[in-house]
Amino acid sequence: MDRLPIEDVLLRNVRILSESSAQEMRMVPRGDGSFPSVAVLKEIVALVKAIVFPDFFDCRRNNENIRSCYLGVNLEKLYSLLVTETRRALRFDNNYEEEEVAAEASSLTLKFIDELPEIKRLLYTDVEAMYNNDPAVDNFAEVILSYPVVHTMVHYRAAHVLLKLGIPVIPRVITELAHSDTGIDIHPGAKIGEYFAIDHGTGVVIGETCIIGNHVTLYQGVTLGAKNFSLDSNGHPVNVPRHPIIEDNVTIYSNSSILGRITVGRGSIIGGNIWLTHSVPAGSRILQRRAVSTTFTDGLGI
Repeated sequence: MDRLPIEDVLLRNVRILSESSAQEMRMVPRGDGSFPSVAVLKEIVALVKAIVFPDFFDCRRNNENIRSCYLGVNLEKLYSLLVTETRRALRFDNNYEEEEVAAEASSLTLKFIDELPEIKRLLYTDVEAMYNNDPAVDNFAEVILSYPVVHTMVHYRAAHVLLKLGIPVIPRVITELAHSDTGIDIHPGAKIGEYFAIDHGTGVVIGETCIIGNHVTLYQGVTLGAKNFSLDSNGHPVNVPRHPIIEDNVTIYSNSSILGRITVGRGSIIGGNIWLTHSVPAGSRILQRRAVSTTFTDGLGI
């Protein structure tokens, strides 16, 4: 092709694409800062993982002083990266002056770092729960290094804290990074207790307003979702509690869907391929012995 037509096509489309459409302007947040960087957020989660599981995701260091030194370096780097990304997120969600944004971002980042010991404690309970629930695993290191639930829960537990601190955008990006990697979709707003295990994991969905107790185990394909949701006068979904409450010591087997603001009582077992839209008391055993033909019309929001 002649060079002139190539340049004409390129220049014409540069001109067209550089114009901001009405639809584009409607979707771009207010503010004049940069968006948070997805690549940097990946690095931030990797640092959290190295901090809470020292020796597992970098070189093992038996000397405690050397280990402390490396943890200090990682914490300093985590602060530097997270404060920048938090500042970017705040610029799009608030009408702060630049000085106010910088101060607020620093304060929020330090609060997150203060939560790292608790994040670490919770993650080690998750590792223990997975180890105790899977006879195929030989040791804790195998769980930490290779199991998708650990990768997912590092993302979720960090994102949940960031969300509670009121940091916009970043928590959802972080959990969606894990979703892309593992096929496990946990909204950062969900509340999940200690000793949480997901075996295999692919296809698990946990909605924003879920409340999950301690010692809960899920298998692949489980959905803790909304049966339906209300719309406001403009046709937008209303953010109200709409996902299940799963009490302590519950096991839910593969490909079951638990839908709506219902409660699965303490110590219950939900078998595989169950469609549950009503609460069940403590100690329930829910099994499907044969196919059931029924009509379901409230599918909005699944």
